[in-house]
Amino acid sequence: MSTRTPSANEALTPVSSERRVFGWHDHASLWFSLGVGLLVMQVGAYLMPALGTREALWAIVAGSILGAGLLGWVARLGCDSGLASAGLMHAVYGRTFAGLPIILNIVQLVGWGTFELVVMRDATVAIGQQSGTMAGEHWPVLATLLWGGVVMLLISGSMVQLVRKVIARVALPLVVLSLLWLSWQFVSLAQAQGFEALWNRKGDGGMGVLPALDLVIAMPISWLPLVADYARHGKSGGAALRGTWLGYALANMWCYGLGVLVALTLPSKDLVQALLLAQGGLIALSLILIDEVDNAYGDTYSGAVSAHSLLPRWSVRRWGLAVTALCTALALVLPMHSLEPFLLLLSSVFVPLFGVILGRLAFGANAPALLARARPIHATPVVLWLLGIAMYHLAPKLVPGLGSALPTLVLSFLLAWVTRPRQA
Repeated sequence: MSTRTPSANEALTPVSSERRVFGWHDHASLWFSLGVGLLVMQVGAYLMPALGTREALWAIVAGSILGAGLLGWVARLGCDSGLASAGLMHAVYGRTFAGLPIILNIVQLVGWGTFELVVMRDATVAIGQQSGTMAGEHWPVLATLLWGGVVMLLISGSMVQLVRKVIARVALPLVVLSLLWLSWQFVSLAQAQGFEALWNRKGDGGMGVLPALDLVIAMPISWLPLVADYARHGKSGGAALRGTWLGYALANMWCYGLGVLVALTLPSKDLVQALLLAQGGLIALSLILIDEVDNAYGDTYSGAVSAHSLLPRWSVRRWGLAVTALCTALALVLPMHSLEPFLLLLSSVFVPLFGVILGRLAFGANAPALLARARPIHATPVVLWLLGIAMYHLAPKLVPGLGSALPTLVLSFLLAWVTRPRQA
């Protein structure tokens, strides 16, 4: 166990005012960029053909607004307090017990980082094969090592400079142009096939609208344990909330919607191959693939911050290199599985976790002061979190048709609010 003072732990120390440089546009650029990804489009395609087109789009819009709003709310907590996600967990759940959700967060971040590298590898090989190269069996290994090396290079630099100079000024305009081009191509294809028939298409069943809403909300919720790690560098809590909410909601709706559109017009088990079939798809997909790097970076950076909060003897940068190396190694040996069960399992843990955090810290609570006097374990929040996990899994049986995420979030928040200590 480290014998250093708490000030040596960057994750548990509020960011000073002179280091807070993110404005509204920085938050919006970051979370729009993080919200765009091949994984998001793939999950959007999962909604079809179970749902009708209108039902799927309703779930996408409502789920994106709700999920991104929750993300923005946690961003405000991180900005107002200056604490990383690990610091918020310590303040609410206690300095010792917080290790459990932090470890779970590290596990899920390693999982997401591995998924991102696998997606980037497969997309790279598909692009190469489309252009007549990368036919050998060694190319997937080389592509994995290449992207792992790129993430390592980025993790060695400054996160703040990456967001402000690379993502906002370079990556974001390119990815917007790519999405516009792909959207135009697939909307044109939908019109050629009969837009009205596709718009009025009925679902085959197997998924209700509210369970679909859970699946849409699951994507922004998977970012909840990360958002404060970036928002803590913001100048204003209100700007952090608005920028994060708007940026992520737009990206989530766009990519989920594009996934549905691709599934409607070019049904395929391979989303990447379907995108390549679009005119100019090779170039558009290549640009989206480059933007995918920031998603992998986001996972590894926050994984490093969380690991540093537990073992501060290693710097965030050193932990980042270690997490990236682990993700790269796992991407070389693990097959790509269905994302839906993984996303919903994560939601069952992190929806109630942050429902309790919001109930305890929202509306003016002094999170740094709570952290300073935190005990090893705070029993009430811990019990509420565990009850929330149980509620998430029982909700489909207790309140069928309402989904799991929203009932669990409301229950966790309200119970945490009414049991909140008066002095907080």
